[in-house]
Amino acid sequence: MQEKLSKLLEEAKAQLSKATSLEDTEEVRVKVLGKKGQLTEILRSMGKLSPEEKKELGMAANKVKAEFEQLLSEKAAEVKEKARAAKFKAERIDVTEPGRDVPFGVKHPITQTIDEIVDIFRSMGYAVYEGPDVDTVYNTFDALNSPENHPSRDLTDTFYIKGSDETQVLRPHTSSAEVRAELELPLPYKVLIPGRCYRCDTPDATHSPTFHQIEMMVIGENITMGDLKGSLDYMAKRLFGAETRTKFRPSHFPFTEPSAEMDVSCFKCGGKGCPVCKGSGWIEILGCGMTHPHVHQAGGIDIEKYTGFAVGMGVERIAMLKYGIDDIRLLYENDMRFIEQFK
Repeated sequence: MQEKLSKLLEEAKAQLSKATSLEDTEEVRVKVLGKKGQLTEILRSMGKLSPEEKKELGMAANKVKAEFEQLLSEKAAEVKEKARAAKFKAERIDVTEPGRDVPFGVKHPITQTIDEIVDIFRSMGYAVYEGPDVDTVYNTFDALNSPENHPSRDLTDTFYIKGSDETQVLRPHTSSAEVRAELELPLPYKVLIPGRCYRCDTPDATHSPTFHQIEMMVIGENITMGDLKGSLDYMAKRLFGAETRTKFRPSHFPFTEPSAEMDVSCFKCGGKGCPVCKGSGWIEILGCGMTHPHVHQAGGIDIEKYTGFAVGMGVERIAMLKYGIDDIRLLYENDMRFIEQFK
């Protein structure tokens, strides 16, 4: 029986030496220590032996079992380490290789233009005020000196909200927030009102039913047309370059009086005349004027004490002029090949 135990241990050692995986070591363990294993069978046969023989065989069997379990544990650890090393080698990363570029987003040219204009006016002490996209007909038209049947409403009172008894409308201009600002803000104030606007326009190279505006509004004592012209001249030089010249032409808006259109010298030709400015040397960029007293009265402003001015500029138009974009639809197609040019 002792010889059988010794032979069993030698065979187990030989089998463990050939094991290359945990599955192999488990197979050897079952063969030796399993319910039908070789060592288990030897221990079961001890019932036929005398007490002295049982004691002697038991001691020998336990010694073989302990030595086998030690060998099994060492082999299992060795196999695990080799498997871990092999996995590490297969999955290793060469940290000396250059990393892959992570693509970052880029601000849309409309957003860039809004941010640039806001930064310019913030440097002059302006704050940003926001109005809702859906506003009342009163704020949008009536309070801006455009009563019902007024000709100025023909092209702009287009998107009414269903179920509101036509008392609410998608704003066609950011001017709808002027009366809100007058009612909410302490005087005096200087604000910019950027936002999206909506009109029933047929999309083409220069028109879109959805577009952006920035309203500029100042109310205070002794505000004059000179303040308006000086502020806009400074903005134009910051936007288009220090050599930019400005020109104001008389115009008409129901909510300003006097009113003007502002032109800037063509940045493409320097005012000499080219296809961009249609040979005139000037490009129109916005409308402006001294706020009409009727608008101040709608906002509860004392027209004997305060005056002010208002400006409405189309963001897309300025962006197209600044970046040389020839079709407004490019700004809305979300083609990254186009947008990534404005990094």
